[in-house]
Amino acid sequence: MADKKKKEAGYEPKILSFCCNWCSYAGADLAGVSRLQMPANFRTIRVMCSSRVNPVYVFTALERGADGVIVTGCHPGDCHYARGNYFTRRRQALLEKVLEEIGFDRERVMLRWISASEGPEFASTMEEFDATIRSKGKNPLSEEVFL
Repeated sequence: MADKKKKEAGYEPKILSFCCNWCSYAGADLAGVSRLQMPANFRTIRVMCSSRVNPVYVFTALERGADGVIVTGCHPGDCHYARGNYFTRRRQALLEKVLEEIGFDRERVMLRWISASEGPEFASTMEEFDATIRSKGKNPLSEEVFL
């Protein structure tokens, strides 16, 4: 029992972030260059547009051990591919419905709009998401394959 408490005390959630190349990845870079405090327990995958994030990627990440997945992209109306983030917004709504339908906590998946000039917003979003995932604990689907 004491070992379990020690393990939980040292729990570091595994978070995967998909960042749009043109806005949110640049915002993440700005946060890093500005030396803003952020949790170090997330991995970032750079995609050309948030609309390129297939919901299957999110399910696969959760299945393979990610405790949370965040998709970030350009603000609606500012997409470099015209309407990409509108597709992302619709996919996210469907993804949340599917997660709710199968009984999975939909707060483990987040969508945020972050522009290239919003480094502090990126850092605060990651801190907020990290706190949310920490409060929820380990992913019940975890296979411990996450690298």
